Amino acid sequence: MSAVRERMLLSGNEAVALGAWQAGCRVAAAYPGTPSSEILPAFLECRERLGGEVYAEWSTNEKVALEVGAGASMAGARSLVTMKHVGLNVAADPFFTLAYTGVGAGLVIISADDPGMHSSQNEQDNRIYARHAHVPLLEPSDSQEACDFTRLAFEISEESDLPVLVRLTTRVCHSRTVVEFQVSRSVRTPEGPAVDPAKYVMIPANARARRATLGARLARAGQRGTLDDLTVEQDGDGDVGFITSGLGYQHLREILPGVPVLKLGMPYPLPEDRVRDFAERHDRTVVVEELEPFLAESLLAAHVEVEGLPEWLHEGELTPSRLAAGLLKLGVDVGPGWTGGEPTPKPRGLPPRPPVLCPGCAHRAAFSVLDKHDVFVTGDIGCYTLAALPPLCGLHSCLAMGAGVSQAHGIAKAMDGQQPVVAVIGDSTFTHMGLPALLNAVYNRGNLTVLILDNRSTAMTGGQDHPGTGATLSGEPAPAFDFAAVARAMGVESVHEIAIDDLNGMDSAMTRSIAHDGPSVIVVTGPCPLRYDVRAEPYRIEPEECILCNRCLRIGCPAIGLTADGASKRPVIDETLCTGCALCAEICPVDAIERREEGDVHA
Repeated sequence: MSAVRERMLLSGNEAVALGAWQAGCRVAAAYPGTPSSEILPAFLECRERLGGEVYAEWSTNEKVALEVGAGASMAGARSLVTMKHVGLNVAADPFFTLAYTGVGAGLVIISADDPGMHSSQNEQDNRIYARHAHVPLLEPSDSQEACDFTRLAFEISEESDLPVLVRLTTRVCHSRTVVEFQVSRSVRTPEGPAVDPAKYVMIPANARARRATLGARLARAGQRGTLDDLTVEQDGDGDVGFITSGLGYQHLREILPGVPVLKLGMPYPLPEDRVRDFAERHDRTVVVEELEPFLAESLLAAHVEVEGLPEWLHEGELTPSRLAAGLLKLGVDVGPGWTGGEPTPKPRGLPPRPPVLCPGCAHRAAFSVLDKHDVFVTGDIGCYTLAALPPLCGLHSCLAMGAGVSQAHGIAKAMDGQQPVVAVIGDSTFTHMGLPALLNAVYNRGNLTVLILDNRSTAMTGGQDHPGTGATLSGEPAPAFDFAAVARAMGVESVHEIAIDDLNGMDSAMTRSIAHDGPSVIVVTGPCPLRYDVRAEPYRIEPEECILCNRCLRIGCPAIGLTADGASKRPVIDETLCTGCALCAEICPVDAIERREEGDVHA
């Protein structure tokens, strides 16, 4: 294909996919997680639009995804593995050892960090993982660099015989900037895995030998970090110089566009000579970075005199106004217009808008049934986590993927039957980490109920497929995982399968499961209304029949609100939001909620 120059407006995630395509990446694997979820679909879109031999999959979890990428790399195929920041925790076991084994073809790992916890259970800085594992780290600051650095990462990986970690953040992932690129792709044919036990079989003797080579390989990668394609110095006025990387660079340039800056595209290993030379030419050197003082501590450890941002900026998302406040605290003149407060005042008088389950969400019915039983409910990561919020208030813990089942087992052992405990877990999360947790509970004779909410979708991250949906990332048919059959095969004796609209059946199954001595599983099936077309004729509340008990309001459906009715308020259904799921009609004690007849117009 001819090297045609193009310009496109791309998100950081789309730019990563484009850079991987340009580099000739053949295999990509991931478990979806915001803010990284769009990378693999964009990678397949590159194949559709631009051609090339490309394979991509949703793996069952991040550890599996990284091991798939490692295998493809061994076979000679450049490979990309993507995940959100907490996903690297799951993949940490192979990640650390891959630094010892090294790679065949280039292996690039994308970690999408989430400063400010927009969609995550914690806030961690995965740059520290790179230093901990002795793996080269690249950190782009916009979509252009996301594309270019991904392409470079494959080259660095092969030159250094190491996997390369590319750290994005939420703003870089989802912001769109112009990307200039060549419509050309590196082409190579995998030659198959080499039989090399000394390199790939990490028994202690081999691991010790590979560990001895790690420093030299990392130093080889670091040589690329000294070059101008990764380390960029910009001249400016003033006695204060700034060292920065990632999105911190963009915020700094917005506040102080004319100051001298050294931008590090490879924060680890550090290009020490360039950094030291830059710092020595300025009276003061301030490090601007997001989350942990990773760069500042590394520079101080290298005996480079720098100042880090104030400690209160080590948490939360960095913004121009927060950065300005931090610089003012350090005595840096940020000029007029930056007082350290929010640049625009927040509107007053607006009601809070907490996240809620969507209208027609299949999970809502399950929590309505749970509310009838005196149980402690351990939760998990997914849409159903929102059931912890009012008005449902039906979830009592949420720690990590699959942890709800393990925590329920621990609570049951601690309470010795005094407190019934139910673990709520989604279908995708169950295949991710719930399987070993349930097997552990069965093996150790736990007394708990596992409620698997099967909505045939990885809904929280955008509705991606998983082993239970019957389709792969590329849309090809696949065997659909049978949750009930697998539970029985594990040795669970009490297994129930219930459709989401069968409230009585669900209630009966819950009663029997809680009373059962041993582990029990209830699989509740109902499709995600956002992914699947499940809309039916909407419901309406007949005001003459409504007794104002407000039970319909307590299910937390966004389609049900209050409207003025004389001196009082009464519940009303917004028929433009109602999906016709019938839950409100099922729980109404006086049958005041009826389905609108087709063609009927009702105010």
